[in-house]
Amino acid sequence: MILVDTTIVSVANPAIKAALDPDTNNLDNVVWVTSAYLLAYAVPLLITGRLGDRFGPKRVYLVGLVVFTLASLWCGFSGTLEMLILARAVQGLGAALMTPQTMAVITRTFPPDRRGAAMGLWGATAGVATLVGPLAGGLLVDGFGWEWIFFINVPVGIVAFIMAWVFVPNLPTHPHRFDMLGVVLSAVGLFLIVFGLQEGEHYDWGVIWGPITVWMLILAGVIVMGIFIWTQARTKNEPLVPLELFKERNFAISNLAIATVGFTVTSMSLPLMFYIQLARGLTPTQAALLLIPMALLTGVLAPFAGKLLDRTDPRFLLVPGLLLVSGSLAWYASLMSADTPIWMFLLPSAMMGIGNAGMWGPLATTATRNLPMSQAGAGAGIYNTTRTVGSVIGSAAIAAFMQSRLEANLPGAGDAAGGFEGGTLPDFVVDGFSTAMAQAILLPAATLLIGVVAVLFLRRPRASGDAEWHAANRALAAEAAARDSADAAD
Repeated sequence: MILVDTTIVSVANPAIKAALDPDTNNLDNVVWVTSAYLLAYAVPLLITGRLGDRFGPKRVYLVGLVVFTLASLWCGFSGTLEMLILARAVQGLGAALMTPQTMAVITRTFPPDRRGAAMGLWGATAGVATLVGPLAGGLLVDGFGWEWIFFINVPVGIVAFIMAWVFVPNLPTHPHRFDMLGVVLSAVGLFLIVFGLQEGEHYDWGVIWGPITVWMLILAGVIVMGIFIWTQARTKNEPLVPLELFKERNFAISNLAIATVGFTVTSMSLPLMFYIQLARGLTPTQAALLLIPMALLTGVLAPFAGKLLDRTDPRFLLVPGLLLVSGSLAWYASLMSADTPIWMFLLPSAMMGIGNAGMWGPLATTATRNLPMSQAGAGAGIYNTTRTVGSVIGSAAIAAFMQSRLEANLPGAGDAAGGFEGGTLPDFVVDGFSTAMAQAILLPAATLLIGVVAVLFLRRPRASGDAEWHAANRALAAEAAARDSADAAD
């Protein structure tokens, strides 16, 4: 639900605007339906990861699921655009409460030598969501109305709550102290950076209000985050972000790699979908059908890749996986012309599905494999924050790069995409537009190569990890039992 809701709204934006904001020609208002969700999702991730360590990942997950599900119902019943934007922000907060807990539960439930298969299933959802989001959005909006992209979450949320309540174990908690200064600094810093990057294109990277510019906002966020890191290194109590986690080489490198993955996955879809829908005239649903090979192959192969990871060096899966995804984007670019048969786009889609299977799950497993059990939530929060910030940077970068490529290939027609949105392009601009989109999609392809270089420096996980995991879990369980006994005595 979390991954689908980052993409499904893009398909419904025209219908939402027609229903809730029909009297203006400004598209920027409806963009906040997505921006509010991403802001509320990205900013609290560091904090919600630590909440799972303190109060138990199952409890925090269930609270987040309730918030997300009720907010989805609120979204569907919203009668104004302002109400929908507010409901989306609450929905994003629910997603932020849930996301780190999913990785933390897997990390603490499965020993290192059996975690790959579990993380493989976890990673397979990413490939499936890339198909389900746009496809479900097109079908639901066309068949029932925009409200149903939110109502569909309600039955799923109810079933998920029951299953998590019954089947997910109550794991021992760790009595963390909360670094309130770190909470405030991280929230402010991430908000300024994420807001600036998300809204930069809207303000043409210039003035937001008064003397404040987009770049001033981003710079202020970077400075605040620098102060946050400095305080984390000096705090004598438990920091919000335990910097010692980055002494674990695989965790540090995996965070760099997942940032490039977040950048790539978010930025690749915009030029691809613009080309397929505007230059080739396919509907959103038809365009989503071209992603079926990717979703199917990712879903089928990811669990097998995870099992293989349990017995081999992670680089043997990650290097070819990342290279295949990058190569598939270059393949897409070579096909993006006016006369390429549509069926040929199924081929790079299949190649990307194979690469995804060796990317999502193996990277998450490698990041968390050697983390202390008491820091599982903190590690998951850091990992997901890094991915989300990479996604926001990718979203801002691809918008600016597409604009520059349009200006280069269609001088004076840089707004062609916006001007013809919802229809097809005139024949005389199709070639230039297709070339611009093909050049734009090479940006995420090149960015992912940074991730390839990064994972080359991974280490093979320690063979003693399984014994350490069992020892750590026993220690946590004994500590929790001692606390319970002391509480009962009091």
